[in-house]
Amino acid sequence: MSTTVDTATDIQSFHLEVPQEQLDDLRRRIEATRWPTKELVTDRSQGVQQATLQALARYWATDYDWRRCEARLNALPQFTTEINGVRIHFIHVRSQHEDALPLIMTHGWPGSVIELLDTIGPLTDPTAHGGRAEDAFHLVLPSLPGYGFSGQPTELGWENGRIADTWAKLMARLGYTRYVAQGGDVGAAVADSMGRHGSEGLAGIHVNLLATALGVVHLLPSETEEERAAHAALKTFTTDGFGYFLEQSTRPQTIGYSLLDSPVGLAAWMLDHDTDSYYKISRAFVDDDPVGGLTKESIVDNITTYWLTGTGASAARWYWEFGQFLAAVGDQAPPPVQVPVAFTTFPGEIWAAPRSWAETVYPGLAYFNEVPQGGHFAAWEEPTLFATEVRAAFAPLR
Repeated sequence: MSTTVDTATDIQSFHLEVPQEQLDDLRRRIEATRWPTKELVTDRSQGVQQATLQALARYWATDYDWRRCEARLNALPQFTTEINGVRIHFIHVRSQHEDALPLIMTHGWPGSVIELLDTIGPLTDPTAHGGRAEDAFHLVLPSLPGYGFSGQPTELGWENGRIADTWAKLMARLGYTRYVAQGGDVGAAVADSMGRHGSEGLAGIHVNLLATALGVVHLLPSETEEERAAHAALKTFTTDGFGYFLEQSTRPQTIGYSLLDSPVGLAAWMLDHDTDSYYKISRAFVDDDPVGGLTKESIVDNITTYWLTGTGASAARWYWEFGQFLAAVGDQAPPPVQVPVAFTTFPGEIWAAPRSWAETVYPGLAYFNEVPQGGHFAAWEEPTLFATEVRAAFAPLR
């Protein structure tokens, strides 16, 4: 991986070229995996199932071609620039439509810019994807600090506020004086922070995870059947599906040693996220029946990106920063959002937020919609539907 930065404010092109010896070492490590005995249950209640992970490992070691992913990334305009002392990698695709609205879109964990690639066409070139010229965006896809091809912070304090400030500086450096922001998972927390900080030039945000729900559970209504179901889903997450979150928010360094030493261990950790996504991903490998964009190729592209960049520990540290933030604010209500907010609920989300929850967190909510399909990795799984929602969410701001 190579880039050239002459000064702290320069924007330099980025070209990805992984040495072959790194790919050979990866294959050797996969083939040398020491496997535990098979789980004693028929579901994921003991963790990632052996059949799923062994099918993934076989594909990764024998059929997978990283060079295909590398070529796809290198065909896009990629850049790096240093902001707040950290090198930031980003993809920047300008629409052919000059009146396009600038949009910065942030991925989450265990994702990367890989999960957003299939949205680039529909968002920047809507006329080729069933949309109108006035639906177009100039698109900026940064890699979070400590993730993917961005640099790894060497000091504390890289919570959502600093990332929000970094994104505002990035958009200003690109010459965008008015823009919108979108995010899911970690990206939703970043977009939320941008909206509450009133980042300079920010005109509105769209999120597809109610990330702030974790800090304001006591404020969320529970009167209707839909609201009670959302509370039950949130409780299930914080009691049964919370393992990765708890470890990364309290001991990211500990898990980091394993994530940088065993590629199959890394894959297992990244798959053990939420039930809906896990079973969809499992289908791609065990049944060769992918759901939407969650294909074997793209799933392993994403895992391989974490492996080759050695970012298992540094990516996990965001959760530690988030945990410190939640502990510091306690039950305090967050500051009000200073821009219009749009929210889309995808039914397979970890907790599919009803409108009342979104309005509790975002009074004066500007846009809300519940779509019929898609889960936590909405942009990855359903890129066309996701792009349609982003267009609709920001249409009033054009």
